[in-house]
Amino acid sequence: MLGPEQMQELAPAGYYLALRVGFAFPMEEINALPTDWVECYTRERFMLFDPVIRWSYQSSGAIRWSEIAIADPRGILEQARAHGLLFGAAVAVHDEGGTGQRSFGSFLRADREYREDEMAALFAHLEGLHQDRKPPSNLTQAEIEALRMVKDGLRLKQIAHELGVTEGAVKQRLKNAKAKLGAATGTQAATLARGYGLI
Repeated sequence: MLGPEQMQELAPAGYYLALRVGFAFPMEEINALPTDWVECYTRERFMLFDPVIRWSYQSSGAIRWSEIAIADPRGILEQARAHGLLFGAAVAVHDEGGTGQRSFGSFLRADREYREDEMAALFAHLEGLHQDRKPPSNLTQAEIEALRMVKDGLRLKQIAHELGVTEGAVKQRLKNAKAKLGAATGTQAATLARGYGLI
């Protein structure tokens, strides 16, 4: 994956990443776009009309903004150019089979179009970030159920009563889930599991 210096070199005008987008929201966002553009984009509510976002939800791979053949009736790309975002690359990856979560990003520069080798590097970078944030597949149903109850605000004694097990059994399930998710607390584990779409 690319480090901060490489990202600055590849996207000197800024970049945006949405990692592990489920139904609507990403598990993580990295927004290194110019503040004035973010304010304009938000104020004008461009996201639903943005041809780059639409391409990112419909496709997988890498493409220059200038090659996106999706209508732009609100002139979003033209307005981006007015903010110094002259050349862009869109990159999108998704889980196997085209189902599940996807990650996408926009990378920008003001000096020239992206070269093929740069597009490949950006795709590899996003794919690496997407895979690094892949949810663990080894959580048991019992661990997931305990995390769901933690998310719902139940205390240890309540969870044990609801599940018909001892508090020690619930503690062990939460301990295992925390280890698998890399979480420090049961609440953090439940939050991560929710972000992954597991609960």
